[in-house]
Formats: sequence, structure tokens, C-alpha cells
Amino acid sequence: MKGEEEVRKHVKILQLAGVESLLSNGGKQELPLSSIEGKMTWLFFSAHWCRPCRNFTPKLVQIYTMLRNTNKNIEIIFISLDHDEASFLDHFKSMPWLALPFNTSLRRKLCSHFGIEHIPALIPLSVTPSGGLGFEDDVVKLVEEYGVDAYPFSANRRGELEAMDDARRQGGKLQELLGCKDRDFVISADGIKISIADLTGKIVGLYFGAHWCPPCRTFTKKLVEVYNELKILRPGSFEVIFISIDRSKEEFQASLSAMPWLAIPYSDTARQELTRIFAIKGIPALLILGMDGKVLKTDGRRAISAYGATAFPFTESRVSEVDEALRKEGDKLPRRVNDPRHSHELELDMAKAYVCDECLQKGRHWVFSCKQCNFDLHPSCVEESK
Repeated sequence: MKGEEEVRKHVKILQLAGVESLLSNGGKQELPLSSIEGKMTWLFFSAHWCRPCRNFTPKLVQIYTMLRNTNKNIEIIFISLDHDEASFLDHFKSMPWLALPFNTSLRRKLCSHFGIEHIPALIPLSVTPSGGLGFEDDVVKLVEEYGVDAYPFSANRRGELEAMDDARRQGGKLQELLGCKDRDFVISADGIKISIADLTGKIVGLYFGAHWCPPCRTFTKKLVEVYNELKILRPGSFEVIFISIDRSKEEFQASLSAMPWLAIPYSDTARQELTRIFAIKGIPALLILGMDGKVLKTDGRRAISAYGATAFPFTESRVSEVDEALRKEGDKLPRRVNDPRHSHELELDMAKAYVCDECLQKGRHWVFSCKQCNFDLHPSCVEESK
């Protein structure tokens, strides 16, 4: 077979590179190079001193074990960039695959050939048309993003997976986006299962956050206010789904305990998939799905923080309407006022939230404030004083 013939060439190429044998069983057993014949092979450049390597290795072990258990004919060869042989062996003992014997000159040659500039690096071994030692791009990021689904870790497979992500993102089908083959529900804080089908026709916010993140805890309080307000003003029209970025199930439960909405179960890989599909780079983040299940362009976090429930249903056009209405309202107000209840001049300002010192009611947006004292008045209270 063509694949087996290429692997036989791999063996010859490794021999030409100076590799004479491989190690297994944590370095206790020596194997001939022929032991990789007939197997798809990757070179794994790593080191025990490297924290990203130590974090990535358990993920790779899990994927390797899953693939071997499903009879995939694969092999990984560990190439150590450790400082000494003892560190190499300490790192290798956690790996179920093979390794090159600790050899600093050989690893320098291989690092130079493959252009290794950072680790961890996972390089699919291939053969060039001329019979040289060829390779594809480092696939560590691909494996981190897609896990075992990334197999066989090729550029073609990445294209397929990205197309599948795009279909889920653009498809408007909530079950395909939020669920999976074995789960057609989301959960409430007390563990009650709510069918994903019940979300159809609602505006849905996908809230990415974590308990360890102070800005998330602050934004959660604001989102709770808006969520509860909309339950009264527009019952059954808005729902939030929490996608946890927490580091443990205990943190997840702590996050959810402060939330009146629903969540993807912590144990479900859909959390990581949604983070990848929507390219979430920072938290808190709030994506808004329209009633058709498709993502709106609106920045949900900004819309909620700036305008609260007034901006519902959080479409771009509605946010623009609210923004324009506020601008016109501000244009009608004086820039400065003098009020008999305060000794200093009050200036017109914009605030996300405040408490009026006259009526003691909460206010938003336009406010007359004293720049020297902590004194605020609703514009309507200033007008009444006139």
C-alpha cells in the first residue's frame, strides 16, 4: 500500500538522519526503527521544563490512547529538548508512545530541519517527491482546538472541521449549535433539564464567563438585572445560556449559583466547541442570537452595559435607535445648571447607573453631577426644582 511504502521511506530517512533505534516503556526498552513501519507517524518536540508542553502532553496522551483503542495504526516519536537525560526520562515516563534516545546533536539536526522555533510541536512525518524528509505544519493548535476529531491532523482535515464550524455558526439550528448527539437540553442552576427546542423563537444570549474573572462577576450582576427586568416586561422572549470558562466544576457551580438562567453542562465538550466556533478571545463576552437562531452583529456586552433592557431585542438597528434617542435627549438639556439644593454648579454627564440625591431612585444615562462632590440629580428632578 502507498501509505505503508511511505512509512518504510520514513524509516530509511530517519536512519539517514542518524537515528539508529527508538525507546519505549519510559526508556526501559529499545526497539528497532522497523517498529514504526506501516504506521502514520508524528514527531513530538517537547521538554519537561516547558509548562505548555506539560499542559499539552496529557491531552495528547488521551487522544493517542483513544485512537489506538479504535485500532488506528499510528505512532508518535518523542524528541526531547530537555537539558539532561534524567529530565528526558522523567518527561518520557508519562508518554505511551516511542522516543528517540537522548542525543543533543541529533535533536539539533532535527529541530533545524523542521524549523522548530517553539515547543510543544507536533509534526506529521511525510515524504517529499524527491524522497527527502518532508513534513506538514505543526498541528498542536489543531489538536488543542479539535481534540480527537482532528485526526488525521492534516491541512485537509482542518478545512473540513472549519467548514463544519461555519455551518453550525451560520445554520440557525439551536440543537446543532448548543446540543450534541447525546444531549438535547440545557440545565438550570438547580439541575433541571430544559429542552433546547424550548428556546426556539426567543432572543438568546450566549454568555461566556468564569467565576475566577472579576469583570465577569461585575457584568453578571448587570445581566441579572436586565434578565429579570425583561422577564417582567417581555415574559418568555429572552433567555441566556452560560458557557463556562471555569477551571473546575466547583467554580462552575459557584458561577451558576449567582445566575437565574440556563447553562451548558460543565462536563460537555460543547463549551470548548462554542468558544472555538465563535473565536472567544476574552471574557466576559455575550453573543446575541436572533429569533432565527443566527448570531447578530451586536456587541451584547456593550449593549447590556450601556442601555440595559431598553436595547431589547439587541439588534444593531435597535441599539442605534436607543443611541440616537439618547443623543437627542441630551441635546435638549443644558450643559450646566445651578440647583438650590446644592452649593456647586452641576454639569451634564452620562452614567451607566447612579442614585438621584433628590428622589433617591436609580438613574441611567443622563445625569447632572457635581464634579467636586458625590451629588447627582435626575434631569427630571432638576426640571421640577425650577
